[in-house]
Amino acid sequence: MKKLFYLSVITLLFVSCNNNNNKIEKATFEETETNVTKNFIGNNATVYLTAQNTDKRLTLDSEKQFTKANQPLETEIAVFVNPEKKFQEFLGIGGAITDAAAEVFSKLTKDKQEELLNAYFSDEGINYNIIRTSIHSSDFGLGSHTYIKEGDKELKTFSIEKDKVKRIPMIKRAQALIKDDLVFYASPWSPPAFMKTNNHMLQGGKLLPEYNQTWADYFVKFIQAYEAEGIPVWGVTIQNEPMAVQRWESCIYTAEEERDFLKNYLGPTFESNGFGDKNIVVWDHNRDLISHRANTIFEDPEAFKYAWGIGFHWYETWTGGDPKYDNLKNIKESFPTKNLLFTEGCQEKFDPTQYQRWSNAERYGNSMINDFNSGTVGWTDWNILLNENGGPNHVQNFCFAPIHADTQNNELIYTPTYYYIGHFSKFVKPGAKRISTTASRSTIESSSFQNPDGQIVTVVMNKADEPIAYKLLVGESEMVLDIPAHAMQTILY
Repeated sequence: MKKLFYLSVITLLFVSCNNNNNKIEKATFEETETNVTKNFIGNNATVYLTAQNTDKRLTLDSEKQFTKANQPLETEIAVFVNPEKKFQEFLGIGGAITDAAAEVFSKLTKDKQEELLNAYFSDEGINYNIIRTSIHSSDFGLGSHTYIKEGDKELKTFSIEKDKVKRIPMIKRAQALIKDDLVFYASPWSPPAFMKTNNHMLQGGKLLPEYNQTWADYFVKFIQAYEAEGIPVWGVTIQNEPMAVQRWESCIYTAEEERDFLKNYLGPTFESNGFGDKNIVVWDHNRDLISHRANTIFEDPEAFKYAWGIGFHWYETWTGGDPKYDNLKNIKESFPTKNLLFTEGCQEKFDPTQYQRWSNAERYGNSMINDFNSGTVGWTDWNILLNENGGPNHVQNFCFAPIHADTQNNELIYTPTYYYIGHFSKFVKPGAKRISTTASRSTIESSSFQNPDGQIVTVVMNKADEPIAYKLLVGESEMVLDIPAHAMQTILY
């Protein structure tokens, strides 16, 4: 039996920002009957476009129509979509509200604050639904701090009062714009200094064995405190970048140490405190060493039962390295019930003259397409907002964000990265299923999802210096499209 779905009449509003001037555009999709499995012939598709050296930024660019497909030739470039082959369920896309983001946000006028929040978290913007934050401090803030007085082994002084000043109010305002699919999770950068081998929050060190239980209890107190503020906690990662000795807050766990902390302390402590439903994400570091961490933790039955999945960053490419997408695919094949979550990425080495550098956005596009095609369920950017210096950061580790604030002039600076992320986050809905998508040439990259209402979202990226004509083939139907040089398209049908 043919499976049919209906695209209801819906209105999409989105922000098109050029030179910091926001223009609201509207597109209306008429009700159509579509054969999902085979026949799209005669049905329309709507194409959104962001392209370098144009004014197109998530712009409703064209409407196309499917015709009967012909066998593609070897000389033609094609994207092949098969809605019959479905894979992982989409969790969402978002970014981190750090102390730095909250500090910069507090310096904006109320109207600019509203613009920033709507640009990220509303239907008018790009529909973020994931928020990450740090458990006490990270490098992106004005300094190091914890939630207890130094040496308080019993956690009697635990308090999140510092977070209540700027960070939590910003999180709550973002939360209010997200519908019913908020994913809020937290990561520690370092335990308090007295719990560590180096007696310092910076420069690595390890958690002392005698504080394993105390540190697990600290996680519980964090969840209790944030949920008392009305912020439901979806889950935690065990440690941000557990194999990196950083000049900022950091802490080292070998794979065996993280496994044992999970199965002997954190997992049981969550369960005994009624938090067995909270999701625990392991690793939270780069793709290059991820397989060893997955093998060590997921092969252990006790650790396996407590781990929701494994998180990863992209910084193995800092020096031009291979992003190792195959490692993700291997984990998904090896442990199909465990989830992959991109937990952090940003463009390093901030340069205030390079806000509009297109390669920054293309790094995001390449990562998102390939991470999702490798089985990733959700994607979390790093800081959602930084100032005109790429901070604040208390160890001068300045970076780019999708949106920067010029705090001297009360202006928001939208980078191409913001729009590239939006080509996914604005249109793919939580609960969507990734569907089979491949390209006949490496000159273009593509991924597709089918939303819960049946609508298909295909994202195509061209990193080449020339425009590319290609065919989109779905079952017995095809559509001829053109994508400009250095551009991203989202096709809705």
